[in-house]
Amino acid sequence: MEQYLKGRVAPYYRTDNELLLLGDTFTLLKKIRPGSVDMIFADPPYFLSSGGVTCQGGKMVPVDKGEWDKTPSVNDKHRFNRRWIRQCRGALTPNGAIWISGTLHNIYSIGLALEQEGFKIINNITWQKTNPPPNLACRCFTHSTETILWARKNDKKARHLFNYQLMKEKNGGKQMKDVWTGPLTPAKEKLLGKHPTQKPLYLLERIIEASTNPGDLVLDPFCGSSSTGVAAKALGRRYIGIDNVEEHLELSARRLRL
Repeated sequence: MEQYLKGRVAPYYRTDNELLLLGDTFTLLKKIRPGSVDMIFADPPYFLSSGGVTCQGGKMVPVDKGEWDKTPSVNDKHRFNRRWIRQCRGALTPNGAIWISGTLHNIYSIGLALEQEGFKIINNITWQKTNPPPNLACRCFTHSTETILWARKNDKKARHLFNYQLMKEKNGGKQMKDVWTGPLTPAKEKLLGKHPTQKPLYLLERIIEASTNPGDLVLDPFCGSSSTGVAAKALGRRYIGIDNVEEHLELSARRLRL
């Protein structure tokens, strides 16, 4: 896996096909060899930790995820998004693609940043959650969706991979639409530890199968508990995960060892 890095980087965890890196995302993205990554999935900070509350297991709990998710100014948020997206673009192969998940708190900045940094948005996926937490304030509609943007480089020569036939087969022989319905992360996927923004494996498996081939390299610059890596491993892809919280990478390593 070191062939995908430039310079000296001490891995937190490595195998022949997986690599976890501990540290600042901006610093470590510079260590990824340019043009080496086939696909990126990013679940960046949503910046929704503002002192509110939500419902979890029937109980009222703080919505705050951690210092990394504190709400900055609008301009700071957008500068942050442009910066990491710019670095991701450099890491991608000419035909590589990026998927980014978000909510109303950050997705509009993400969409604009993608276009400003030389990407063309392919699809706007709506992930409809079948079991979202209830709205405790009762002053707006229940938040039950997240958006996932799929984009490629805005280059006339770019030819992103889409395994259309496979997606059609998995959808009962019909074209798959851009609204995906399914539950939140089940308890069985949190047996080794919990992460506050952990995505369910079925979601990452669909994304990876749709836009990569076996043996391709998948990068997650905000990997958390590495659902991306677990899905990539199960599907025969290579994986690099980056996070600045050691506790998150320890959980990632436990999951990847299975």
